[in-house]
Amino acid sequence: MQVPLFATSLAPYHERIAERVAEVTASGRYILGPELDAFEREFAEYLGVGHVIGVGNGTDALTIALRALGVGPGDEVVCPSLTFYATAEAIVNAGARPVFCDVDPETACVTAETVRPLVGERTKAIVPVHLFGNVAPVPELRDLGVPVLEDAAQAAGATLGGARAGALGDAATFSFFPSKNLPCIGDGGAVTTNSDEVAERARTLRFHGSRDKKTHTEVGYNSRLDSVQAAVLRLLLPELDGWNERRRAAAEAYERAGIGEFVTPLRPVEGAEHVYHLYVARSDDADDLAAALSERGIGARGYYRTPCHRQAPMREYASGDLPATDELARTIIALPMGPELGADQAAAVVAACGARAAA
Repeated sequence: MQVPLFATSLAPYHERIAERVAEVTASGRYILGPELDAFEREFAEYLGVGHVIGVGNGTDALTIALRALGVGPGDEVVCPSLTFYATAEAIVNAGARPVFCDVDPETACVTAETVRPLVGERTKAIVPVHLFGNVAPVPELRDLGVPVLEDAAQAAGATLGGARAGALGDAATFSFFPSKNLPCIGDGGAVTTNSDEVAERARTLRFHGSRDKKTHTEVGYNSRLDSVQAAVLRLLLPELDGWNERRRAAAEAYERAGIGEFVTPLRPVEGAEHVYHLYVARSDDADDLAAALSERGIGARGYYRTPCHRQAPMREYASGDLPATDELARTIIALPMGPELGADQAAAVVAACGARAAA
């Protein structure tokens, strides 16, 4: 059985997407128009936050949010190294210095214990990553007394203690890249916050440091979620919870089929409702397993084999050992996941793991 790594498809929505795109085209309102305004309101209501600011992509969202929180040259921002490079890249692009922390080896998320020793006088923010659809323990991090910016790119719809990712910290960022739980059909991102001040500055920064196109109060960016992407996101947002339920059902199907006999799945953070952007587990021979599964037509691959602090442009910021990060970078493997992954496919993946173990 062929099982793709990303078991998701927008094919059932193509006709409706085309209709929405045609409506935007006919409207002539392509940038900062009513579709974006409506999506920002609807996503804010879904998350339970006061403000959503649509921007060009998830990386810009991080940089803009950091600056909106007051981060700049000379500041330090604590973040995990086990994450997509954009998390650290955005900190540098905001003029600050990333300070890399370790993660919990069972959840792959930062904790107050991994962050606390690195918080100092120059620390201006903490950026926990809700990795793979899990939710980092943001309330514990806020107790450290430093603004918390959630990187929720992989966790749209996830919750912690009943509150949604994106509504837990001082601000948060999302990516709507096509492979994400809430996708658009290109690049797209958003900043979320309950702070009027942070929201106002983020809106200014996304539009060349201006609110009126005439007066520029600072050097900003040209980074706006366009009307086509906003229209698509409005169409797909009502589907998000159902898609996430199917992702959780797929994770349960893996457990019932006995995946734990062959790999060690990462554990959800206590109180979190995981949304399984990816189904990730640990294996001492992860790369060999991924290769064996691929030979059997099953998508699987390692993630973040070279964590951020070991990437060449970030080595100058690296200091101290990150043993859990290095071990996870060596051992994690992503198995097929998505709302289209059925119990039969999950069982086929587990059977393939078993066949490989018996070979």
